[in-house]
Amino acid sequence: MSTESAAVEPTVAPGELVTARQPRGHTTTAAPGYRAGRTLRLRVELARQLARRRTQVSVGLVVLLPVLLWLAFQLSKPGPANGSLTLVDLAKGSGPNFTVFALFASSSFLLVVVVALFFGDTVASEASWSSLRYLLAAPVPRTRLLRQKAIVAAGLSLFAVVLLPAVALLVGSLAYGATDLVSPTGESLSYGQAAGRILLAAVYVALHLSWVAGLALLLSVSTDAPLGAVGGAVMTSILSQILDTITALEGLRNYLPTHYGPAWSDLLSAQIDWGDMTRGVFSALAYCAVFCALAAWRFTRKDITS
Repeated sequence: MSTESAAVEPTVAPGELVTARQPRGHTTTAAPGYRAGRTLRLRVELARQLARRRTQVSVGLVVLLPVLLWLAFQLSKPGPANGSLTLVDLAKGSGPNFTVFALFASSSFLLVVVVALFFGDTVASEASWSSLRYLLAAPVPRTRLLRQKAIVAAGLSLFAVVLLPAVALLVGSLAYGATDLVSPTGESLSYGQAAGRILLAAVYVALHLSWVAGLALLLSVSTDAPLGAVGGAVMTSILSQILDTITALEGLRNYLPTHYGPAWSDLLSAQIDWGDMTRGVFSALAYCAVFCALAAWRFTRKDITS
């Protein structure tokens, strides 16, 4: 064999991992001691995500929103004394009322953005940094990498969704007192009952936003632009909310992913109607399952070049 041909002939040492892109169905020899289950452990991925500025800013905004609402209420001028209560007046009635107002103000946009950010940025950011191929060359199996990132994103999203009403309840109780929750219909719940209902409302919002998580994850594995993945999920939510206001669509609105978003307000009644919340959870989880399955299918077959 000539020197020239020997220089270009690829050689692989026994047991060495082949990290180049391989044809589908090609198998390689794993290095001695390699265990797929030991790659990209949850605590490692969680530490990586907690150290990121976008995580810190997102959590900071969630904590800051109730404080900003309280400041806005303090700076606002009192309305005319005409005997009618506005939503702001009702929000100032007690800590639970303030919390409900904060959840209403944030569940349709801010929390959507937070969930879309955690899921839409998780894979696309690795591709944009050209580090995704190195993670897979470690080698981390693709299904494991996607699963680990999705689990961490879900944990961060749940934390953010529960953190907002928790902080709002603390701020509202200090500012307006730990008294009963009074609903717009005049029904009243004790402080303890109200706190429990608010927790259930936060859990419902988290479950309902699972469709946003699934869509953002699908977009994240489909693009190298994190902003495109996050923005696509947020814009889909906004478009769905706009379509939901068009009464001419009639029963078709029931199939929109955002249709049952405000259903958690049924928890504010003395007698809870679980109908819309059950349909909302089922709808969101069905959308999430479809989007996540498509994301896994897409990611396992995608050519990783960045």
